[in-house]
Amino acid sequence: MISVNEVSMNFGPQVLFENVNVVFNEGERYGLTGPNGSGKSTFMKILTGELEQMAGHVSRPKKIGVLKQDHYLHENDRIIDVVMMGNAPLWAAMTEKEHIFSKGDDISDEDGIRLGELEMVIAEEDGYMAEPEAGELLEGLGIDEKLHTEPMSVLTGGDKVRVLLAQSLFGKPESLLLDEPTNALDIASIRWLEGFLLDYTGVLVVISHDRHFLNAVCTKIADIDYETIIVYPGNYDDMVEAKAKARSSLEMANSAKQQRISQLQDFVQRFRAGSRASQVKSREKQLEKEKRALANLKRSNIARPFIRFDMKRPSGKQVLAIDGLSKQFEDAVVCDDFHFNAFRGEKIAIVGKNGAGKTTLVKMLLDELRPDDGKVEWGYESQIGYMPQDHHEMIEKSDETAHHWLWRWNEDANEEDLRALFGRLLFTKDEPFKPTKVLSGGETVRLLLARLMILKPNVLVLDEPTNHLDLEAIRSLTEALARYEGTCLFVTHDRNMVTQVADRILEMDDGHVRELSPQQFAGGEFLQQSRQYRRAPAW
Repeated sequence: MISVNEVSMNFGPQVLFENVNVVFNEGERYGLTGPNGSGKSTFMKILTGELEQMAGHVSRPKKIGVLKQDHYLHENDRIIDVVMMGNAPLWAAMTEKEHIFSKGDDISDEDGIRLGELEMVIAEEDGYMAEPEAGELLEGLGIDEKLHTEPMSVLTGGDKVRVLLAQSLFGKPESLLLDEPTNALDIASIRWLEGFLLDYTGVLVVISHDRHFLNAVCTKIADIDYETIIVYPGNYDDMVEAKAKARSSLEMANSAKQQRISQLQDFVQRFRAGSRASQVKSREKQLEKEKRALANLKRSNIARPFIRFDMKRPSGKQVLAIDGLSKQFEDAVVCDDFHFNAFRGEKIAIVGKNGAGKTTLVKMLLDELRPDDGKVEWGYESQIGYMPQDHHEMIEKSDETAHHWLWRWNEDANEEDLRALFGRLLFTKDEPFKPTKVLSGGETVRLLLARLMILKPNVLVLDEPTNHLDLEAIRSLTEALARYEGTCLFVTHDRNMVTQVADRILEMDDGHVRELSPQQFAGGEFLQQSRQYRRAPAW
């Protein structure tokens, strides 16, 4: 159990939460939600003890698993050792034991006694099964067995995150505190993690912008809003519905109280100087009572951007023709003799494990990368709006303002229209005049979306468009793509976006590209290699 008592946190005048009291119980899985800037990561750091709160107290179990954010902390350590470091008492005992044995013939009697003590710790922590269990975690998260004894430095940034996630899951922690564990995971690994967490019997608190993941895993939602934290039963969708009903009921009750207060004030004003002094005094007492009872409705910090993609004019009927496309890098095959046609109005999702070549395929479609063989032809009047996964490809970090950058793409809008567009995408007051070099990840993505809204293309090509967006923004983007009348090809690990938007799905895996129906995707008939992952170790 994790207990939070009267906890408050602010940064200068900005109050994140005040006098929070909440208990996270064993056996429950909590999603920690709230928009970007609401204080989710700050609250998570308070729970882990990494950050000291301004006021209040947090009680936590001794053994907690925390997803660390420093991806380069263990560059020279073996990958499997990094995972086992997640059980600090076990790792300390194993390290000390190895040090004693390194003395060879110089081991003293005291060392012998100490070895006995260390063996007891290792046995209590199930240390003799540590390496196999660490290996199972790594394989479940897509790290090949042949890499387990290699140093962390051989891995890419995304795979390092997987290892650190395995570290947080290792050693049967009494509570798990995970900040964005799905960020670097492909769909197969996310599904594996969901199964792992569903078997977990301790306290889970998780932050995620993956709505499907929160719905699949969470039994309760701890929502940060109105400068406090409210726990709702059920998953994320249940919380959204319950929160809207509660807010509506409170607003209706307050409206009725306001009307009653207005009536009492009118009576007091009309008869204060007349002969009904006793009635006036009685009404004044009622008025004070009603004012005290009036709920102080704090303003929600949740805001949804308004996203809408229009077209200047439609494309021809056939939008894209791919004929015999092939590409490989040394031994890694991206695609081989791939044929595909796309037609006006179709929404095509591109899915696959990390490293399968999804971004490479997109770059070949856009003629940014040459294929080894085959050709790509865009149809008549196809006007492409592209959003890259690496945002620096389009927005350099410089002193140029967001407003000036967006104006470059503007042909028809005037200054008033541009300011209105910034407002719809949640840039307030002077924020459009911030240099691009200081924009947050979420602001950068919203600026790229603004560009597409100005250009009004009839084809959208989007590579991981949900990166850095909060749940409300992802929801708006998903709805905008579903309403879009043009053609869309998008790469994503967001399963909710795939199911809500795509009518055709391309799966990439080990050099093969095959088409799936939405029904096949929803039924899990994809990424067959994921079925070979070992089952998570029992808790």
